[in-house]
Amino acid sequence: MTDLLSPALILVMGAALTALLRGQARNVVVLAAPLLTLWAVWQVPDGVAGTITFLEYYELQPVEGSPLRRLFATIFAIMAFAGGLYAFRQAKWYELASAQAYAAGAVGVCFAGDLITLFLYWELMALFSTVIVWCGGTPAARQAGIRYAIMHLLGGVILKVGIEGIVVHTGSIEIQPMLATNFDTWMVLIGILINAAAPPVSAWLADSYPESSPTGSVFLSAFTTKTAVLALILLFPGEPVLIWVGLYMVMYGIIYALLENDARRILAYSVVNQVGFMVCGVGIGTAMALNGAAAHAFAHIIYKALLFMSAGVVVYRTGKSKCTDLGGLFRTMPLTTICGIIGALAISGFPLTSGFTTKTLISQAAIDESLAVVYFLLAAASAGVFLHAGIKFPWFVFFQKDSGLRPKDAPWNMAAAMVLFSALCILIGVFPETFYRLLPYPVDYDAYEPGKVLFYLQLLLFSGLAFFLLLPLMKRTLTISLDTDWLWRVVFFRAGTVVYDVAGRLGKALGSAARAGASLVRVRPKQGPLSDLFSGAQPIATTALWIAILLTGYVLAYYF
Repeated sequence: MTDLLSPALILVMGAALTALLRGQARNVVVLAAPLLTLWAVWQVPDGVAGTITFLEYYELQPVEGSPLRRLFATIFAIMAFAGGLYAFRQAKWYELASAQAYAAGAVGVCFAGDLITLFLYWELMALFSTVIVWCGGTPAARQAGIRYAIMHLLGGVILKVGIEGIVVHTGSIEIQPMLATNFDTWMVLIGILINAAAPPVSAWLADSYPESSPTGSVFLSAFTTKTAVLALILLFPGEPVLIWVGLYMVMYGIIYALLENDARRILAYSVVNQVGFMVCGVGIGTAMALNGAAAHAFAHIIYKALLFMSAGVVVYRTGKSKCTDLGGLFRTMPLTTICGIIGALAISGFPLTSGFTTKTLISQAAIDESLAVVYFLLAAASAGVFLHAGIKFPWFVFFQKDSGLRPKDAPWNMAAAMVLFSALCILIGVFPETFYRLLPYPVDYDAYEPGKVLFYLQLLLFSGLAFFLLLPLMKRTLTISLDTDWLWRVVFFRAGTVVYDVAGRLGKALGSAARAGASLVRVRPKQGPLSDLFSGAQPIATTALWIAILLTGYVLAYYF
């Protein structure tokens, strides 16, 4: 019976104890639960551990092991530990508990052997990641959390429609490779891509990550998009459309990161960019490409968390996140500066860092499959990443002009977490062969071929030269970048205004028919239509009509 217990349950219990305990006992749980989970991850054997009968027809497989699943679960457990170390002295208890539950959902997805179990853990992640966004504690964080929840609920509904369609038409809930060839598989693919932050429904990431607390953004950067990558590897390896979706994500993230003024929004858009590399690798679909996607996801969690850690320390110490307000921080924050630079070099794919040894696996897969256009676009994207994350982020935050700020360096626990991940960035970069042994397929690849190293050094150094030559054009201003979601936000806002007006009129008619209870039934919203839909009190009849509309939409999607 114990074979059916996922390692994720350790983090679930850790979350419960974190909420109940206080003081040092809570700190012990925050650090010990991820380490116990890491141990349990490596106790899961390959194959299905057992089944549980569900609704008399389906056999749930809550635990299924494989090298790929253990690889992702390993980095999720390591991330939960490092994130807990980074946050336990600064974060509130409910943020720490939510973070552990969030990590539990990610580990649960790793070992889910069927679509239903995967969906349940998927929704667990959506719930507690929303809470983490709200832990930012500002009105902007609350609004961003609502938008975050809406998009993830939308993705969950689309995924559920696809899963139900597969169950109806095949009678199977097994996780197995497929291609997007019909409505059901397209719904599953779209649901996963929403969680992967694929444009044009990616703004939830750039909206929410910067609005969370300095510690919350570290956790948010690690789990959601990478579980989506894992799901794509398990369900859609070799799906051709993913090559072009990934390339679009790569370029999209670069452009918006270059335009951004907020340090954490720069890093948020670079998440979209880096996940694009992984999605492209899944689309190529060869053993080399899938190894590259998995390896890059592993490395990305480390260096992206490191970058968010360094940015979080800056926000924690200064209360500022805009590049126009920062600069010269290297004078009093040397450790944070060094760790930020290491993370910046790693994300850029600089030789002797983890990003180089993992990202080049994907490029090599493109060469092996004679995908010349894909290879050159990925190479150009590497130069773009060096521009916005490798140089722009550390330059404007830690160097450039002297802002006059003289904050203290990171507290010891934040410093320890950054040093740990900095060391991993370098170790994976210097000793890639050791890391390659963890990958799902055998690796016959030498990352440090002289020609390859020379090519990437030339590419990165010339992009660095271009940055400083064009520095006058790179200076930050107090501007706002309109994301692509602005287009559909406008469309939906206008359509929603019409629907809201119609629903309000119907609600008024229903309220008039019940005159005896009109004073109790009808409460006008404080502001205009849709201006504060989730915080203002609504007419009961109108709310009921909204629920009916949403349920009708779900039923139509389910049957048609």
